[in-house]
Amino acid sequence: MKHLSRIRSLSGLAVGLFAAGCMTAQNMVDPEGPRYAGAPEVVASPEPRHAPDIQVASFNVQYGLEIDRALDVIRTDPGLRNAEILLLQEMDGAGTEEIAHALGMEWVYYPATLRDGREFGNAILSRWPIRDDEKLILPHLAVYGRTQRTATVATVDVGGTPVRVYSVHLATPVNQLREAREEQMNTVLEHAADHPYVIIGGDLNSDSLGELAREQGYFWPTQEGPRTTWFARVDHILFKGLVPPWTGDSGTSTDVQGASDHLPVWARARIR
Repeated sequence: MKHLSRIRSLSGLAVGLFAAGCMTAQNMVDPEGPRYAGAPEVVASPEPRHAPDIQVASFNVQYGLEIDRALDVIRTDPGLRNAEILLLQEMDGAGTEEIAHALGMEWVYYPATLRDGREFGNAILSRWPIRDDEKLILPHLAVYGRTQRTATVATVDVGGTPVRVYSVHLATPVNQLREAREEQMNTVLEHAADHPYVIIGGDLNSDSLGELAREQGYFWPTQEGPRTTWFARVDHILFKGLVPPWTGDSGTSTDVQGASDHLPVWARARIR
């Protein structure tokens, strides 16, 4: 009973904090922007490896606050520092630019909301050229704060092969019923349907929504592993048209040095 009471207490606290944090949020639903993007003077080239191979990582940097600590994690963890595509969530434009320039990567960022004077959204960083990008508006407003969810989308030229990339942050179970969150995931999958090579990654706020992608032929290398936040394994990477190499195809970074309440995940794949 004490354990159950503690769970209820933590859940109530999470609801209260989330609701309070969303009270002053303004949705940014224009698919044209605002848009932030750029590249350092010298883009760091991908590490030498077999041309069809690619390494992807995803990191929800809590409220985009601890940028220096997040950079330390990315630079020191082998699964993250070798990533050629890095997907970030809960970011603002300045933090995204700082990380991208420090790593020598091209980048694009679209905010979903403006909260207490700060923008929050998803970013894509790449050592391969970014050819085009857009913001995808996802259905349903949050129960608390009525906030909007979006995905940042880009086409990345991976050694001459166009790969469609999605950095996503879906609604929490507190804010949406399962059916609504499935519709958000399906919106991403439908948007990607015509692309033969696809990477979807980010904070799905679920340990099971990846099943929807797998039903459509996606490979889900991050399904198994430790919880990436206190309540579940919610951060994932999904591949379509790409398959895992023979060994070392995925992992979870377990020491975030206080940079976030999420653990980053990474995965390797090979273009068929």
